[in-house]
Amino acid sequence: MDDEVRLSNLEIINNYYVFIFQGITSLLANGVYSAAYPLHDGDYEGENVEPNDRKLLCEEWASYGVFYKYQPIDLVRKYFGEKIGLYFAWLGVYTQMLIPASIVGIIVFLYGCATVDENIPSMEMCDQRNNITMCPLCDKTCSYWKMSSACATARASHLFDNPATVFFSVFMALWAATFMEHWKRKQMRLNYRWDLTGFEEEEDHPRAEYEAKVLEKSLRKEHKHKETDKEKLTWKDRFPAYLTNFVGIIFMVGLTFAIVFGVIIYRISTAAALAISSTPSGRSSVRVTVTATAVIINLVVIIILDEVYGCIARWLTQIEVPKTDKNFEERLIFKAFLLKFVNAYTPIFYVAFFKGRFVGRPGDYVYIFHSFRMEECAPGGCLMELCIQLSIIMLGKQLIQNNLFEIGIPKMKKFIRYLKLKRRRSLDHEEHMKKKQRYEVDYNLEPFAGLTPEYMEMIIQFGFVTLFVASFPLAPLFALLNNIIEIRLDAKKFVTELRRPVAVRAKDIGKWILLLYPCLFIPGLMAGYCYAFVISFTSDFIPRLVYLYMYSENGTMHGFVNHTLSSFNVSDFQAGTAPNDPLDLGYEVQICRYKDYREPPWSENKYDISKDFWAVLAARLAFVIVFQNLVMFMSEFVDWIIPDIPKDISQQIHKEKVLMVEVFMREEQGKLQMLETWKDKDKRKGENCNNHSPRLSRSRSGSLSSCHSYPLDV
Repeated sequence: MDDEVRLSNLEIINNYYVFIFQGITSLLANGVYSAAYPLHDGDYEGENVEPNDRKLLCEEWASYGVFYKYQPIDLVRKYFGEKIGLYFAWLGVYTQMLIPASIVGIIVFLYGCATVDENIPSMEMCDQRNNITMCPLCDKTCSYWKMSSACATARASHLFDNPATVFFSVFMALWAATFMEHWKRKQMRLNYRWDLTGFEEEEDHPRAEYEAKVLEKSLRKEHKHKETDKEKLTWKDRFPAYLTNFVGIIFMVGLTFAIVFGVIIYRISTAAALAISSTPSGRSSVRVTVTATAVIINLVVIIILDEVYGCIARWLTQIEVPKTDKNFEERLIFKAFLLKFVNAYTPIFYVAFFKGRFVGRPGDYVYIFHSFRMEECAPGGCLMELCIQLSIIMLGKQLIQNNLFEIGIPKMKKFIRYLKLKRRRSLDHEEHMKKKQRYEVDYNLEPFAGLTPEYMEMIIQFGFVTLFVASFPLAPLFALLNNIIEIRLDAKKFVTELRRPVAVRAKDIGKWILLLYPCLFIPGLMAGYCYAFVISFTSDFIPRLVYLYMYSENGTMHGFVNHTLSSFNVSDFQAGTAPNDPLDLGYEVQICRYKDYREPPWSENKYDISKDFWAVLAARLAFVIVFQNLVMFMSEFVDWIIPDIPKDISQQIHKEKVLMVEVFMREEQGKLQMLETWKDKDKRKGENCNNHSPRLSRSRSGSLSSCHSYPLDV
């Protein structure tokens, strides 16, 4: 009876808290209350402030002066809950793992600097004695140019396009798999330490917006006797929202592609305009100028669209009316990641895999709108341009969006709140003199908007570090420096700038781990292919190997530049496309060179693709297959050799299970002994009843009932 009463009391208390939670949520959604939040422990600055967890976190965690210290993850979990604690733990592990990647990247970069003067192809391109005349980069306005004018670009390309790049790509693929396993082990340790090993997430309560929609639907029903609880939103109810989502996402992806296409048109037209410059220095720096300005335009557009896409993704998720907060967060993550991924990576994918692939040849170029000629890669390849693109976008996003916005915007909002409070104080002096309660002080802080923006910027950064690191070995170093600041910046924001969020229990980082799977858990499907395609198609690594082992006469790279250039007879230009000033170099040009593998004009099949092209293409495809399978095999080997659960944790869990089984067995044995004791007592009482005197047999029924009765309050 007591157990039943206790259980009923627990159910009443549980339902009471559920009612309060749902009631507050509904009241917040209806605007009855403006905010609901837990209170901070107290003040964090001042001489007379009493010691509290908030002050301790501010001193030992949310300060830039302690960047070299480990994070107090247990205290973060105690103050903010497991969900936020796991975010900072993941960010700490990611930052820690960037240290070896940064060291290896610096070594690769220093190797390129040390060997730049020994690189034979760049030396041949810089040698003015070769007197290689290149074909015009645009129609009419552009004239012939010397290959030696691209000397600086060729030398800079070697800093990132050298044999060490292949080693670094393999290393980063293994690094990604190792990072995943390291995080799994760290997460398991935290789960065991925080008593989350047996934790199962319960189904969330319906959101107030969902319940309002269900109630509205039930009121529209013809049969009013149906209960509201039995109603739910079906796909037919959500179809207009789904259609809006689909059309909206397609439109925004198309908008991103259109902007990138517009930047391509800008690059083509600007390059043609700068080529008219009469100064040789101006013509030699056309590529760098066009690339730098186009990347800055891309960066500004990416930063603006990131903010716009974040708001649009939230609105699209709201009109879907997800049932629970968990479903809302998952759908928001998917939409925001899709839009921001396309926004951030489309310009980089274009330079890495599309630029210079569909150019055509002199006399038969490919045009956009019949007037804009497709742009070509530099004689040294597009890898240097990819490096510039990646470095400016990555550093710009980290400096402007991740740091400047996160520091500047909260400071600006805080200053605006200070001005409003100052105005109120002047109007109501008596109210100002009263000591404010903690809930009034915390109300002036920024509301907590969730961890989605924090995770999103780190996931995008992780893509920069892993997918295109072959073109920019210093990417891990800049990511490491950014994350050291990011940890303390986020900590300071959570402790001093935001209202205290509601503590939420969680055993992992949720759906964010699925966004890391393409680059981590299955690197052979995405990261491996990116590494392989960047090395084989964007850089000149494979053509150099083919020339070294198939065409080189003395086993060196001498003659490689001439081997990669085809010849074109200027008399074969289409009408109206020849240079307006053919004597710009001071002499008449009859044969110009362009980067491609084609038959010369004096051949029977002039300008057709040569056998060298197919040999290089076969080598590139073979490299992609071998490299991808090698990376996938090594990643699977790392996944197999490193257990997900640390040995000491697994042993401890096993011991606890054994102890639980022993305790259970002891309880069962005790119950069996008690049952045997009751049976022995019953048997003795039966024997005593059989040995009673005849006068007691008259009241047999009463004696038997008394003999067989025994206490039940054991």
